[in-house]
Amino acid sequence: MSESDDIDEGGLHGTVFSPRRASKLAIVGAGAVGSTMAYAALMRGSARTVALFDINRAKVEAEALDLSHGIQFMSMAEVVGSDDIGVLADADVVMFTAGAKQKPGQSRLDLAGATISLVQKVLPSIVRVAPNAVYVMVTNPVDVVTYAALKISGLPPSQLFGSGTVLDSSRLRFLIAQHTGVAVQNVHAYVAGEHGDTEIPLWSSASLGAVPLLDWNGFGDRGPLTAGVREAIARDVVESAYKIIEGKGATNYAIGLAGSRIIEAILKDEHRILPVSSLLEGYHGISDVCLSVPAVVAADGVGERMPVPMSSDELAGMRRSADAVRSVARQFGF
Repeated sequence: MSESDDIDEGGLHGTVFSPRRASKLAIVGAGAVGSTMAYAALMRGSARTVALFDINRAKVEAEALDLSHGIQFMSMAEVVGSDDIGVLADADVVMFTAGAKQKPGQSRLDLAGATISLVQKVLPSIVRVAPNAVYVMVTNPVDVVTYAALKISGLPPSQLFGSGTVLDSSRLRFLIAQHTGVAVQNVHAYVAGEHGDTEIPLWSSASLGAVPLLDWNGFGDRGPLTAGVREAIARDVVESAYKIIEGKGATNYAIGLAGSRIIEAILKDEHRILPVSSLLEGYHGISDVCLSVPAVVAADGVGERMPVPMSSDELAGMRRSADAVRSVARQFGF
C-alpha cells in the first residue's frame, strides 16, 4: 500500500462527511412585526432559509418577493412566502408574530381573546409540520399567549417560550445609557415579570460595567440614578410602546431586532442569557405562570432560569405580575 493510499483510507479522503443541514427560520404572520423580523434576520445572516406564512396570500408573497430582491446585499439566503402551512415544514425555529393588532389606548392584555383564538386555530397544524422546532411566541399579550400555547400544543416548556421582556430590557438599557452617558452595551439590566404594565426593572442587580447601578454616584453633570430617576425611567419603559403605537400604528423595528437575537441564540446554540417568558415552577416561590426572567437560551430552547437576587419590592412586584397574568389566563380557560 502506498503512503497516499494510507492517507486515503485513514485520513481526510477516507472520511464520509454528512452535509451540514442548513438552518430554517419560520415566521408566522407577515405583518409589520413578522416582515421586519424576517428583514432583521436576513441582514444578520441568522438563517439560510426564511419562510413566511400568512393567511393573506397576496401580502405574504409580496413580502417574500420584496425581501428576495435584496438578497444580493446580504448573506446568501432563500426567502419563501405562502398561505399554505406546508411552507413551514421542518423549520428549526418558529417565530409566532400573528395576532390581533394593538390599538392606541389598548393594553396588551386587552388583546388576549382574539390572539388566543388564532393560536388555537393555527398552532396545532404548525406543530404537525414542524414538530422539532423551537417555538417563540412574539404576539401580545405574550405571557398569556405563551401559557395558552403550551397547553394547546402539548409541547414541553423548554421547546416553547415567549419573547418576553427582551425588548423591554433593551428599552431600559437605552434609557439608563442616556442618563449615565455610558455605552448601552456596557449597561447590564433586566426587566422581569409581565411584558406589560406590571413589569419590574431589576434595579438591585443592574450594573454599569462592573459597578452596581445603585452604587454609581455619577460623574460630571450626570447625577446618580435616584429613586425618582429610576421611577421615571421605569414608567418610560412601560409607556414607550404606547407612544410608538399612537404615532405610527405599530412597533416593529426594535422587536424585529430583539427577535433576531433570540433566533441566533437558538440556531447558534449560544447558551445566551435572555429575559424570555417561560413557564416558571418554584422560581422565587412563583409557579404555573409564564413570566420573563433571565434564562439560558440555546439550541434546545429555554433552559435554566437564572436565580437573580431580588429585593423585597422586586419580589412583591413579580408576584403582582404573576397574579395579573394568571387572572387573564384563567378568564380564557387556561
